[in-house]
Amino acid sequence: MISLEIGRDTPAPTGESASGLTSHRPAPSNAGKTRDHRDPHMADRKDDLPRTGQQPPQRKALPPFEGLRAFDAIARLGGVRKAAKWLDRDHAVLSRHLRTLEEWVGITLVERAPTGLVLTEAGKDYHRSIATALDMVAHATLDVLNQGIHHQLLIWSTPGFAQQWLSRRIASLERANQGVEIELKPSVTAPDFLSHEATADIRYWASYEDLGELPPHLRSQVIAQSPIIPVASPDYLANAPEIETPEDLLNHQLLHENTTETWKIWLESLGVDCGDGLKGPRLWQGNLTVDASRHGRGIALTNPLLSEKHLARGDLVWIGKDNPAFPPRRGDYVLIARHDRWNEPSLRKFRQWLTNTIAKDTPEFKPSR
Repeated sequence: MISLEIGRDTPAPTGESASGLTSHRPAPSNAGKTRDHRDPHMADRKDDLPRTGQQPPQRKALPPFEGLRAFDAIARLGGVRKAAKWLDRDHAVLSRHLRTLEEWVGITLVERAPTGLVLTEAGKDYHRSIATALDMVAHATLDVLNQGIHHQLLIWSTPGFAQQWLSRRIASLERANQGVEIELKPSVTAPDFLSHEATADIRYWASYEDLGELPPHLRSQVIAQSPIIPVASPDYLANAPEIETPEDLLNHQLLHENTTETWKIWLESLGVDCGDGLKGPRLWQGNLTVDASRHGRGIALTNPLLSEKHLARGDLVWIGKDNPAFPPRRGDYVLIARHDRWNEPSLRKFRQWLTNTIAKDTPEFKPSR
């Protein structure tokens, strides 16, 4: 999976191919369907009895919630002390809640082992079910808590776009969203939208990488398009073997982020066989690979939207530019947000501001229709 400013870091939540960045429609609503209003006094008829799920669960079927929370945290985090720290409780209290739950269900859920606590097979099965239910409760609660909150704009973004483009235009963004509290978080990973970690997320996706589809609760919009290009300093190129084809790059020092996959997928999209793999230093972030490239340490992958000033000043050279052997490899900057928040005032203004600002400041990167 492409990283650096090139790939989606989301498990692919979680993804969508750059060639098919379409919004997803929500499930059909039942609001228009009529209900069968019946006389409440006729509920003794068999067909009028409440269907499964319409009555509250029996008391014995619902153990104490504190016990469920304790067991869930212990199972997810792998220990009582870690769970206690997460829940801000004393570990002895959590142990007591766990014992209460085990007594309630009548089985052992957790066993002690030399490596710590481990779930029994019954515990694994039970946790698999209640974890989903607890996540649903948490997400539903967060949905309610976040209803009507339009004064916050929580933006996550790839580090390069956040630093090189967004942060330099914060004043303009604030003017376009007056009265809105703006928070910008550079991140190599995507947020958890179900937990309302972000209002919007901006990722850079390679058009030649198959990223699948976004989950139905998310929607996306391409905000900019910029090719993915190899760059190096003039000094490096002056003292290195000539580069006439993409395959020639295998004879050079390639600068990687946390994985060699970014280079591998890019080269393979140009028909290059990478053999047993690629070598070269790993610098973890695109900002670092480009900076190292500027200082003559090798060749990095970047895009002109982020490296425009360095290319214009001659600090970096676009390798293969105007060379037919290096056909363009497009990358898309994509804004992702929840479907049900897409038209909230602050998010709508942010999307419009992005569209207008990119068209004004960097029209060459405006998405093609």
